[in-house]
Amino acid sequence: MRWILIISCILSLSASPRQTPANADEFCGLRNYAWQAGEFINFHVYYTLAGIYVYGGEANFNIRSERFNNKPVYHIVGDGKTNSFFDGFFKVRDRYETYIDTATMQPYKFIRNVQEGDYKKFETVTFNHEANTATSTNGTYKVPNCVQDVLSAIYYARNIDFNKYKPGAQIPFSMFIDDKSYNLYVRYLGKEKIKTRYGRFNAIKFKPLLIEGTIFTGGEKMTVWVTDDANKIPVRIESPISVGSVKIDMMNYKNTRYPLTGLIKAK
Repeated sequence: MRWILIISCILSLSASPRQTPANADEFCGLRNYAWQAGEFINFHVYYTLAGIYVYGGEANFNIRSERFNNKPVYHIVGDGKTNSFFDGFFKVRDRYETYIDTATMQPYKFIRNVQEGDYKKFETVTFNHEANTATSTNGTYKVPNCVQDVLSAIYYARNIDFNKYKPGAQIPFSMFIDDKSYNLYVRYLGKEKIKTRYGRFNAIKFKPLLIEGTIFTGGEKMTVWVTDDANKIPVRIESPISVGSVKIDMMNYKNTRYPLTGLIKAK
C-alpha cells in the first residue's frame, strides 16, 4: 500500500481531471504561517482485517532548512514503511522529498523513491515557475501557476484560512503528478471535536475529491480532520479503499511552530 500517498491525500492530493473548479488562482500567494523547520510528525496506519483495525505501518514527516541552487528552501521528507507483520505480505519502503522556496512556497524539486512489493520506482521532477514547466524523468510539461507537487501541497495547504469559508465550500488548487497537471479541491465541512488514538481534539473537517482507479474508490469518501489551531496538523484520516478501509492517526509530533492548542486532552 502506498503509505505516503495515503497520507498525502490529507489535503486533497488525489486528482480528478473531470473537475475544473473556478478561481484556482485564489490559492496562489499563500505564505507560511503554520509550520517551521524542525517540525516532525508521525502517523500510524491501520487497516481492517476481519472487521478489526490492525496496525500496518507508519509514516514520518520532517522539515529541514537548507539551500537549493543557492536559494533558501524547506527540504521536506516523508518516509513510509510497513511493519514486520505486513512486510511478509507486501513490504513497503517509500520516500518522498520536496524542496520548497521559503518565500513563495513553490516547489523547486520533487523526488519519489518507492519500493512496494515487487514494484520499484524512482523519479525526479524539477519546476521552472517562470516558464510554467515541470521536467520529469520522461520529459518537460506545461503547468499552471502556483502548481504544487504531491508533498509540497500538504504543507502549502496547511496555510489555508478555513475561517474564510462556509461549510460546503470547495477550495481549489493545482498539482503535478505522474507527468500530468490536475485541478483539485477540498470540500470544507466545518469544525467538530474528534477522538483519536492520541487524544481528543478540536478539529477542522473536510473531504478531498478522490479519483477512481487508485487504491481509493472515487468521489468524496475520504474524511480528514486537522487541528483547529494555527498548526493545522492532520490528526485523523478515514477512507474506504479497494479492499477494506484505512484509518490513520497522528501519534507523535515535535517542534511545531505554535503550541498545539487544538488538543483538548491526550490519552
